[in-house]
Amino acid sequence: MGRGDLTDGQWARLEPLLPRGIKPGRPPVWTRRQLIDGIRWRTRTGAPWRDVPERYGPWDRAYDLFRRWQRDGTWAGSSPSSRPRPT
Repeated sequence: MGRGDLTDGQWARLEPLLPRGIKPGRPPVWTRRQLIDGIRWRTRTGAPWRDVPERYGPWDRAYDLFRRWQRDGTWAGSSPSSRPRPT
């Protein structure tokens, strides 16, 4: 686990907010957690997508996931400020 990677507690809170895949087929080679850690690494460092470390999976797979969720609003829906506060 890298310095900026999600902790188990953070992942437990984030995972239910993410969309489920709808396509059946082969199991993924790279976990969503790895890809999200790669996305977070890239946005934190500002490095080019091609420089995402291999431990996070292929850079183009992380980029595809980032863009898909950016277009459908997943990122906006997973931020703490966008969720209603419990009363």
